[in-house]
Amino acid sequence: MLLPPHGLSRRAFLTTAVTAVPLLAAPVAALANSVEQRSVSFVHTHTGEQLKATYFRAGQYDTASIARVNYLLRDFRCDEVASMDVGLLDILYDLQVLADRDSTFEIISGYRAPVTNAKLRAKSGGVAEKSLHMEAKALDIRLTGFSTKKLHQFAMSLKRGGVGFYGSSDFVHVDTGRVRYW
Repeated sequence: MLLPPHGLSRRAFLTTAVTAVPLLAAPVAALANSVEQRSVSFVHTHTGEQLKATYFRAGQYDTASIARVNYLLRDFRCDEVASMDVGLLDILYDLQVLADRDSTFEIISGYRAPVTNAKLRAKSGGVAEKSLHMEAKALDIRLTGFSTKKLHQFAMSLKRGGVGFYGSSDFVHVDTGRVRYW
């Protein structure tokens, strides 16, 4: 639950938070809910950029940290940044807990601008026309040193959005859309 800073009413705070960073009002994950501080580490497989982000502390999402995550997860092809759904970060955090490791998430794909999605779709049948990557609600990932097949099983067990397994490319798709599996 988001808590207002001292001197700001809960209603004013929530209005500001929802207006400034719309996706910070996303539901908090079941496993992550009881943790005061949540961190995830990333390496982007295309850019080589790395980041360890403590995105949640003292009962609140950290907007500065999330801004750094958004930049790393940008569409690197056109350098377009989007506000990623923080529910994705909670899913990643919960996957770390389930895997019992503090490893780095390898990012294959984060946000995709519509132009990028169309170009990728023209080259591959595996790219959805209405991909949630274009809404900043999807990630294609690996967890360093961990089986992608097992990661897929853990992601499905969360029952929080779409989960796909791409064995030949060795990655797992997670999103915050409706619950579905492939």
